[in-house]
Amino acid sequence: MSAFIINPPDPVTLPVAGIDARYPVGRLFCVGRNYAAHAREMGANDREPPFFFMKPANTVLPGGGTLAYPPRTGDLHHEVELVVALGPEGTIFGYGVGLDMTRRDLQGEAKKAGKPWDMGKVFDHAAPVSALVPAALVPDIRRGRICLSVNGEIRQDGDLSEMIWTVPEIIAELRQFISLLPGDLIFTGTPAGVGATQRGDHLVGSVEGIGELSVLVA
Repeated sequence: MSAFIINPPDPVTLPVAGIDARYPVGRLFCVGRNYAAHAREMGANDREPPFFFMKPANTVLPGGGTLAYPPRTGDLHHEVELVVALGPEGTIFGYGVGLDMTRRDLQGEAKKAGKPWDMGKVFDHAAPVSALVPAALVPDIRRGRICLSVNGEIRQDGDLSEMIWTVPEIIAELRQFISLLPGDLIFTGTPAGVGATQRGDHLVGSVEGIGELSVLVA
């Protein structure tokens, strides 16, 4: 095999609960406005067709930890989400807790100008993800509390049963646009209560039956 011009980056991987081997991350697909209360919070109807945006794999902060407050923003928002990790042929390997961190001011400015809002969603460590739990250990993903606290105060509090589009529906819809691959992660949307974070804030997201994700905004 030919030598590389530059050294390829190390793969992004996630820990898996109860397993020594790690899960290699491919692409990140995020579902927008998938909880009715959050859709209304963002000025949308309750059941619009799902839409998707992407984040690159190197935005993942594996297992949580320290997130540096990103540049060019004064309005960094938290969005806690159930994350689905795919296996071969679109099967579900496991689940995790994720944060879709958002530079809301940049996103809002881009929306008003009719421009892409990638830079509102993409920056270093914009997608913290917990250790994954194999799907076989999660008996029912149709319901369960999903919440996020900031410095011990609950900010987001919902239930997976409130998702407008279920996990199978999301996967079926996404497969109409693109071939899904092992290593793909799907962020399934956030409940109401998204809001700004400040330097020094301690964020803890959790999904019942999956676990917790702890992030310190540095």
